[in-house]
Amino acid sequence: MRTLLPRTSVRLLGGAAALLLAVSACGYGSEGSDSSGSGSGSSSGGSDAASLSTDQVNIGYFANITHATALIGLDDDGAIRQELGGTEINTQVFNAGPSAIEALNAGAVDLTFIGPNPAINGFAQSGGQALRVVAGAASGGASLVVNPDTVDGLDDLAGKSIATPQLGNTQDVALLNYLVGEGFEVDPATGRGDVTVLRIPNAEIPNAYESGAIDGAWVPEPSAANLLTRGAETLLDEGELWEDGRYVVTHLIASQSFLEEHPDVVEAVIRGLVTTTDWINDNPEDAKAEANAALEALNGSPLPQDVLDPAFANVEFLYDPIATSLRDGADHAVAAGLLDETDLTGIYDLTLLNKVLTDAGKPEITEDGGLGVR
Repeated sequence: MRTLLPRTSVRLLGGAAALLLAVSACGYGSEGSDSSGSGSGSSSGGSDAASLSTDQVNIGYFANITHATALIGLDDDGAIRQELGGTEINTQVFNAGPSAIEALNAGAVDLTFIGPNPAINGFAQSGGQALRVVAGAASGGASLVVNPDTVDGLDDLAGKSIATPQLGNTQDVALLNYLVGEGFEVDPATGRGDVTVLRIPNAEIPNAYESGAIDGAWVPEPSAANLLTRGAETLLDEGELWEDGRYVVTHLIASQSFLEEHPDVVEAVIRGLVTTTDWINDNPEDAKAEANAALEALNGSPLPQDVLDPAFANVEFLYDPIATSLRDGADHAVAAGLLDETDLTGIYDLTLLNKVLTDAGKPEITEDGGLGVR
């Protein structure tokens, strides 16, 4: 990636790549073999680069197009790595948000790119002490795709089996909320009911689709585009359910304790995120290629062009976390039976994001969805 920052020499340790090359090449999207993530890697800014207030930071993300900001920004010459200078980065790749929250709670990651609903759950379960949303990353990029031979339309979902990546992840909540709204009864914990909801890792969903084990899936990109190449059709783009078609699908959260102890490190990551976001939007074709190269390094093979192109086009990259959609997403989780009513006041701390934006001459983010943005 070409950035406005000085290029820093970096090195990538090979352990993560070696581990991740062993995963199945049959599916696209994030891989994950356990709750701690599917792989890790480390890199630093070189011996001449100065460390910040800590010599190490642990960052999580998913191998999804909706996490392209992380895929590009954490690459060898990415802006996030450059901004962190001599501070070593350890990365972990997750299948879905609940696993990332487990890692955050265990202290295995300090910051992670993640969807809104797992962040909501993590905040609620900790009484508002575990984490803060510190920046946005992406909007859109999720849809319900189905087998047209078994599903004729939205009113034909009864008796069908629909997959999501993990119990309680953002797409799982979206599907359950939609089904409840349409009058279907589904047990949120087991997924049994008028429609069967099966929780299947992204990488395994294509095989499940081709075997006939599922009739469709509510998934993020590139999993949705991947299924389309296998004969599926888009039944519902999730953007149709949101005002102006915009909703947070990925944002950046930080451990509250890490944010308090190392605000300079969090600021550096955010500065790199903003630079990366601007570069993606200014150079979409180059960004698409960079993200695909990163996915190839993680998964052992790149996305085919007929998957990559529509997947990338379906995602908007931005640093506004779209707070109103997170607030509404929490209401959806309550309606779906996955979350008790909870006070999310204080879940946002955009102080450092707004400092970075002000320094860059950009407008601050002030919309708080009634959740008290700092």
